[in-house]
Amino acid sequence: MAYFVTGATGFIGRHLVEVLLERREGDVYVLVREGSTGRLEELIARWGRPERVKPVVGDLSLPRLGIRDEDMPALREAGIEHFFHLAAIYDMTADDERNEQLNVGGTRHAVELANELGAGHLHHVSSIAVAGLFKGLFREDYFDQGQSLPSAYHRTKFESERIAREESMVPWRVYRPAIVIGSSQTGEMDKIDGPYYFFKLIQKLRHYVPEWVPLAGPELGWTNIVPVDYVAQAMDHIAHLPDLDGQAFHLTDTRGGMRSGEVLNTFARAGHAPQMALRIDKKVTDALPKGVGSLLMQLPALKGVRKAILDDLHIPEEVVEYVGLTAQFDTRDTERALAGTGIAVPALESYADRVWDYWERNLDPDLFRDRSFEHAVNGRTVVITGASTGIGRSAALKIAAAGGIPLLLARSQDKLEDVREEIEAAGGTAYVYPTDLTDMDAIQATVDKMLAEHAAIDMLVNNAGRSIRRSVTLSLDRFHDYERTMQLNYFGAIKMVMCLLPHMRGRRFGHVVNVSSIGAQTNPPRFSAYVASKAALDAWTRVVSSEVIGDNVTFTTIHMPLVRTKMIAPTKMYDAFPTITPDEAGDLVCEAIRSKPKTINTRLGTFGEVAYALAPKAVDQILHTAYKVFPDSAAAKGEKDPNEKASVEQIAMANLMRGVHW
Repeated sequence: MAYFVTGATGFIGRHLVEVLLERREGDVYVLVREGSTGRLEELIARWGRPERVKPVVGDLSLPRLGIRDEDMPALREAGIEHFFHLAAIYDMTADDERNEQLNVGGTRHAVELANELGAGHLHHVSSIAVAGLFKGLFREDYFDQGQSLPSAYHRTKFESERIAREESMVPWRVYRPAIVIGSSQTGEMDKIDGPYYFFKLIQKLRHYVPEWVPLAGPELGWTNIVPVDYVAQAMDHIAHLPDLDGQAFHLTDTRGGMRSGEVLNTFARAGHAPQMALRIDKKVTDALPKGVGSLLMQLPALKGVRKAILDDLHIPEEVVEYVGLTAQFDTRDTERALAGTGIAVPALESYADRVWDYWERNLDPDLFRDRSFEHAVNGRTVVITGASTGIGRSAALKIAAAGGIPLLLARSQDKLEDVREEIEAAGGTAYVYPTDLTDMDAIQATVDKMLAEHAAIDMLVNNAGRSIRRSVTLSLDRFHDYERTMQLNYFGAIKMVMCLLPHMRGRRFGHVVNVSSIGAQTNPPRFSAYVASKAALDAWTRVVSSEVIGDNVTFTTIHMPLVRTKMIAPTKMYDAFPTITPDEAGDLVCEAIRSKPKTINTRLGTFGEVAYALAPKAVDQILHTAYKVFPDSAAAKGEKDPNEKASVEQIAMANLMRGVHW
């Protein structure tokens, strides 16, 4: 006795071959393409019985599977008792031609070979997709019930089963697995499919929302999933039973499946993510007047939003359409065949943690991205304002070291030249553009010059800024404090963006990093001029980013905590305060360029923002206490006090609220 297996290197196929090899007799002939022998050799080493695995070179797309005439006598002599046809495409996103070629054409060629070899049995692996949009209980003896077949995948799976039934001249058996996921023992899986498409959403929710927070979400209907080890074991056992030819077997959840929301919650528990406490049934949206939902989704704006969200979560649009099954699947024949064997579908809860863990360690799409800073910036031209010292200088050095080309802007040409020399001494490249960033005409002239001298400008870091720490009482006759701060921190920053925006939109690429402040989130007293200018920049960015995202121009706002730069030097009490270094702040700028998030915040900054939204009066009282604890500095009063230093009380509060400007 011998076996012949197509698709042996595929997910279900390799598990089936492993089970077949556990039997004590029978060589296993496996179809392999010429270029895939290396992959097969790896599997043979894993299976551990190399003497019983016989590679047969062929091709699913060719008649008789492309097996050469000279190889046929050996196959006939082997006496193929069980011919397993698993090779197919299991992909809802594949186009019509590929589905037709591999599912329909491949099955026809497999049946041709099984007929020519005179195999004892043809075992065709179909799918529950043959049920299409059938409503109700789809029995195992059902096939052509006039069901709607809504996609190329559904149609070709149906047609391939029809070929196995009608064109096979040897006894046949059909197996219809549900959505096959990783092994219940190891969690092993080879690709993103079925519920895996929603794992990235679960992971993102875990990142942003505490596990205990109850969520509301859609209930997309019933689904049916089974682990691959169950499918392989059930197929092997049923294939070797007598008197079952001409039947189909549903390798599905014998409990009738699960609600999609229940499945997602099960994997959310496995991934320590928040769960849906309220699931909105799809029937609610289905109750809308016919055509309203589809009409809304045809609007360009909504289509763009939907596509952006799905792309970010790595969910193909085709998959969303068919998450909910319209049919449930009878399994009585399968259950009778497996009775007494112990082969059964385990509860998802018993192995979901293994499936999740394997995905997160091996299949998460982010694992395969080049997420390095070097990849993000290498060869890119990056404009950096305030590049002569502090944060800007640090960011410029890091960008140049990673292969980027910083264009250095600040007022002082001498200091900019020092930075350029430092970059060039380390083997990098930089260009200097002395500019008064409070002069709008000067900014325009500099941008025009940069665009004339460089083929492309990819990114802008709006880092230049001015900080003033002075209470409003001391500012009543200093309105120019507000004008000067707005001129640089707000008008200068948005002028830079607006000058570069036509270029970026024309290239359909650009990223802007705005260095804002934790103060825009926490509203510390005595910073009314500075915080207002940064808050204005934040608000402008939020509005404009929604207008240009369609041109692939994006923004990151960094709410920077207190940094030890020359800007804070006049306030002597800051000498004893906890701060981050310019080098650490430069790392935040580089992270903004690398991952391009909407914002980079500290936890304290986010807490301050949330606290003010929930209890603004209480926050005012807390900040008023800080106002009294941290008085105006001598510099704010226009004085000099060599003995000025932070008190114990001030240091304690500064450490308690680390990073906030007081």
